[in-house]
Amino acid sequence: MKKDPAQDKRYKAVKKAIELLAANPRHPSLETHEFTSLKGPQGEKVFEAYAENNTPAAYRVFWYYGPEKDHITIIAITPHP
Repeated sequence: MKKDPAQDKRYKAVKKAIELLAANPRHPSLETHEFTSLKGPQGEKVFEAYAENNTPAAYRVFWYYGPEKDHITIIAITPHP
């Protein structure tokens, strides 16, 4: 099976975004901001971080703080609507 270069590039971008989130959820390249249309399971604020930018259907990572202190929970990795 042939590798799709576009999918490989997207995978690397999402992987890098997750690594940055783990190190610093407020890293400038993530452009993290609150996503007010969604709440976590206990009413937590949900945030959106950029995995890609200036790309058609650029991928975003949606997450919230918790459930433990110093943890984040990723709830979705999806193309920007």
